Amino acid sequence: MTYATQMKDIPVGVAHFSAIQLPPAQFVKDAATAGFNSVGLRLHPAFVGAPYYELPQGSKAASEFRTLLDSEDMKVFDIEFFVIGPDFSAASVEHIVAAAADIGARRLSTCGDDENRDRLIGNFIEFCQLAARYDMAVDLENMGWRAVKTYNECASLVEVCGQDNAGALIDAIHFFRNGGSVDDINVDIVQHVQLCDAMGSAPKRPEDMINEARAGRLAPGDGKLALKELLSKLADKAAISVEVPLVGDVAPLAHLRNLNLKARKILQSGN
Repeated sequence: MTYATQMKDIPVGVAHFSAIQLPPAQFVKDAATAGFNSVGLRLHPAFVGAPYYELPQGSKAASEFRTLLDSEDMKVFDIEFFVIGPDFSAASVEHIVAAAADIGARRLSTCGDDENRDRLIGNFIEFCQLAARYDMAVDLENMGWRAVKTYNECASLVEVCGQDNAGALIDAIHFFRNGGSVDDINVDIVQHVQLCDAMGSAPKRPEDMINEARAGRLAPGDGKLALKELLSKLADKAAISVEVPLVGDVAPLAHLRNLNLKARKILQSGN
């Protein structure tokens, strides 16, 4: 049995942000070698100037990418990242949703950044309805510097929207750093959990929250977040992936191997 086969016994995915410098094809190859089962991809920028990649629907690049996925026995689970702000228009990103569906993605990741709750709800519903036409789901993620800051706010919005394909994404750093309690989790709406870890006290200023999220995460188990408690609640109910951006001079493959091993150690310790 090969290293990769042994490491794929428990399904675990990895977010593109963990090695965003790798284009999709190389990311899939390295993620497969590291032992992951699936990947998330950045096909839309998370913020102005953020890196992302394009795989247009029906393109040669998309066709070649699907062939690569098959050859590596890998899947695309989710596509990032859509910020639902005051000027958000679902119609303007339909080509990305179509591209995501074309490569077999299952879910789209979003955050809410509009203080006008009624408008936010309306835009989120519209996005969910667009995704449903492509047989995809939409997950809303809380972030401390956005309008939807906490898990409870996120869950409330998902429930109010009433869309069958809407869910809440729990990213460990955003969940715990913004007051999330495992006891409050509604397992019926959480379909995806992203693992990472952190040390020290939670940052309070938005700029410090952003810096920690983008450059201060640790591999699962290397910090103090209550990941075992989180997984005991959700491991059998939600897809599990890892999101820890590569910082420093570590080779991407070595970084991904470490994330895979650390994530699986946490998962196996709960069995």
